[in-house]
Amino acid sequence: MIITKNYRDVDCGSLRIEDVGKTIRLAGWIDTIRKLGGITFITLRDQYGITQLVVDESLVQNLNKEDVVSVLGKVVERSSKNPNMSTGDIEIEVDKISILGKCDNELPFEIKSSQAVNEDLRLKYRYLDLRAEYNQKMLKLRSDLMFYVRTYFHKLGFTEVQTPILTASSPEGARDFLVPSRLNPGKFYALPQAPQQFKQLLMVSGLDKYFQIAPCFRDEDARADRSPTEFYQIDMEMAFATQEDIFIVMEGLFKGIFEQFAGVNIKTPFTRIKYEDAIRDYCSDKPDLRNPLKVVDVSEVFKNTEFNAFKGKTIKAIKAHTGKMPRSFYDKLVSFITSREGKGMAYLYLEEDLTFVGGISKFVTEEERKSLIKLMDINKEDSIFFIADEKDKAIKLTGALRGEIANSLGLIDDKAYEFCWVVDFPFYEINDEGQIEFSHNPFSMPQANIEQIEKDPLSVKAYQYDLVINGYESMSGAVRNHNPEMMVELFKFAGYDKSVVESKFPALYNAFSYGAPPHAGAGVGFDRIMMLLTHNDFIRDVIAFPMNKNACDPLTNAPTAVDDKLLKDVHIMLRPEE
Repeated sequence: MIITKNYRDVDCGSLRIEDVGKTIRLAGWIDTIRKLGGITFITLRDQYGITQLVVDESLVQNLNKEDVVSVLGKVVERSSKNPNMSTGDIEIEVDKISILGKCDNELPFEIKSSQAVNEDLRLKYRYLDLRAEYNQKMLKLRSDLMFYVRTYFHKLGFTEVQTPILTASSPEGARDFLVPSRLNPGKFYALPQAPQQFKQLLMVSGLDKYFQIAPCFRDEDARADRSPTEFYQIDMEMAFATQEDIFIVMEGLFKGIFEQFAGVNIKTPFTRIKYEDAIRDYCSDKPDLRNPLKVVDVSEVFKNTEFNAFKGKTIKAIKAHTGKMPRSFYDKLVSFITSREGKGMAYLYLEEDLTFVGGISKFVTEEERKSLIKLMDINKEDSIFFIADEKDKAIKLTGALRGEIANSLGLIDDKAYEFCWVVDFPFYEINDEGQIEFSHNPFSMPQANIEQIEKDPLSVKAYQYDLVINGYESMSGAVRNHNPEMMVELFKFAGYDKSVVESKFPALYNAFSYGAPPHAGAGVGFDRIMMLLTHNDFIRDVIAFPMNKNACDPLTNAPTAVDDKLLKDVHIMLRPEE
């Protein structure tokens, strides 16, 4: 590292046994103070590590934990070495201490245990929380990961381009953040949800391969794996590219990232799963392949059932080898489903004599018992868990149940990584009003021509793909539709006429009429990759200055009210709350 000579000669993590005898200066924060007789032991901390100091009592009378100090002293060998410290073979006999920054206030929490503190308190004093070792490592990892990504794409001949932060509001996707224009009264910019249109325009401009690590903004509710305001995306696009070209480039990126930063061997090519197969086998388009459990549709088995809870319903079932479990095990799973607005969960357990007990066993006929055992390959001491509901809800609840059963039985290796491509998404779907709408990205290329789409639009697949890691959608992309005439036709099927395309996407539509190459690309959730690499449950813990779950920042008090003068400058009058 580069050392600034006025305050230190070396950092707090670098001194070793071979430095014994040297007179050096160190600077950092006082981590601990421990008095023993007339001698005081202090540990000094910076971003790089911790070094123990031996200080005469006369020099420490005005020192507090978290004071910033510079010390001058001699490196000596420790009599009681600490193998848990990189500098544990030495210590500094201090001759002089200079206080550089005094910590006069009582700490709101102990730095080392800040992760156990209430989140809003941590975020209010985020500058203190970031002093903790785990956060220092997170910031360094984030920096190293960004450097690795940039290096990877530069080596492949990609050009890094920064696209605009102020752009036009887009009708599709999540809710925009709007920015009023002072110079254009009554008009607004929008912060970009992604650089989607700009990167496609770069392909039309003749750029062959583009990337950037882009800030993106979406006004969404917070989730454990989603920041409620802004996030960073590894964005890329390639001209004259197919889906296979994107897979090769991105598999190389992810293989390198997880081998270098997680120390695991990643096999390529990644598993590929069709969307319809993912829904059938896992009841999710984001399947966690660490979980060995699969879903079976048993609606046909119970088509003649007299059990009212199953009549006329879509019935999904999951088999798991549970052994004999107490009733409370099943009750917790029932509560898990009802907490997600499900009607409940039914279950059966196969005894040694191949008879079912528990739950709904008295409603299962002999014919249904034999059919279940054969269809699901059920063995002794297996349990079968059932969800019966309307189709879409049954799928959603069963997908959640699959994960909960696996967690309850300890079937998931928390240190493992499983990658899969989910491909062949449907181009259209039916909404709640019974109308056809785009199911994913309206700018994707369909796997059919217009004549085929006219015959059966709901059967058409898109060249749309997601990369799923451990059940998290970590990348989404598509082969783009670069044909303006086809674009107009595709929007017609979703109820939009040509004027909508021309008015809502004028730059893209017009640009394509000047000669656009076939192109494809993707966006990777940078923060989500950080979350997976660090085994964090909350994405906020891998962001330097995150918002809380209510999209507020306790550190700066954002969002805040502003002066009437500022509102007047941007031609806004607030409407009283109704």
